[in-house]
Amino acid sequence: MGRTATYFCVDIECSGPVPGLFDMISLGCVPVVADGPGRYRVVDAKFYVEIRPTAPHVDPGAMKVNKLDIDALRRDGLPLADALAQLDAFVAAHLLPRTTPVFVGHNAPFDWSFVSHAYHVADRKNPFGYKALDTKALSMGVLKLHWLDTNKEILAERLTLPEVVEDSVHRADYDAWYQAHILARLLEAGGFSEA
Repeated sequence: MGRTATYFCVDIECSGPVPGLFDMISLGCVPVVADGPGRYRVVDAKFYVEIRPTAPHVDPGAMKVNKLDIDALRRDGLPLADALAQLDAFVAAHLLPRTTPVFVGHNAPFDWSFVSHAYHVADRKNPFGYKALDTKALSMGVLKLHWLDTNKEILAERLTLPEVVEDSVHRADYDAWYQAHILARLLEAGGFSEA
């Protein structure tokens, strides 16, 4: 008997390149579930939270990308433990019975490192554990792409994906939603099926 998963596509925005020295300042999450043999569906549910920064450094280049206001986040962002409690509740609410939650990211090592670090800092159990599914690596195998060709622009040429809404790019919930479509199409293209 095979195992089944509820996939949670996660995207984070941060104040710099590594956790600890810089903060995860927003997080978006969108579930993907099996929708019949070899078919996958992006769930119509989005999670989004902005998080109060506490790390010692801020990279102006990162802030230019994410377009968030660091001072507003220091004032109005949710404390990290509260943000993670809300994420836990979202995962629990959308986890299908008898499935395992799987963290998915487009460049999962980057996003997962911030999320895992946050759970350790907040002394909370990470619902995804220590594993993450990377859609960049998955696209190498499924679409036979070179690693350097696994960007979203090339995937949009190879998969049936929604049109990109340029002014929403780098907002964590939008990016998680778009990446959920990437995952669903890759799983279908690869012939994967939940048991």
